[in-house]
Amino acid sequence: MRVIAGEFRGRTLLAPKTDATRPITDRVKQSLFDVLSPYIEEAVVYDCFAGTGSMGLECLSRGAKHAIFFEMDRSASDMLKKNIALLKVADRSTIVATDLFKWFTGKPGAVPANLIFLDPPYRFLKERPDDLRALAAAYAERFLSPDGLVVFRHDAKDSLALPALHETDVREYGSMTVKLLRRPPTK
Repeated sequence: MRVIAGEFRGRTLLAPKTDATRPITDRVKQSLFDVLSPYIEEAVVYDCFAGTGSMGLECLSRGAKHAIFFEMDRSASDMLKKNIALLKVADRSTIVATDLFKWFTGKPGAVPANLIFLDPPYRFLKERPDDLRALAAAYAERFLSPDGLVVFRHDAKDSLALPALHETDVREYGSMTVKLLRRPPTK
């Protein structure tokens, strides 16, 4: 796993020796970031279920202002801390190592994100669909900037409607689906 473009291009990222994360291939990452590039410069990024921080760190490499990484798994969070130190981006990074669902539904407000990566464990689409819908509703109501974008990654075999957000694009990458979502259009 590595950073594919920008300031840290080619830098290798550390990953835990467990199955706590699902790394994304360089080819898929490049294709996805080709689409996301207009949203990154000076952006505030939320990397939810961050794992080792690959997506948020890629954004920082490409000019994002700040990345907030949400990761509860200890082995992944330890590697995330090391990756942030390795790239020397601690001043532009925040790690939130608490229950993501409680943080977003209980937080009165925070700096709105321009870009939110929602990459839950694939089993959550079956085990915690209501929690994921509540999380998407919190994004739409309080945490996503008016012109912001949510990148929702899940197994192509599964699907979950997030009615609080408006789907603008769907990309299929082998066994993975990536949906691009926004706040619903104002009437």
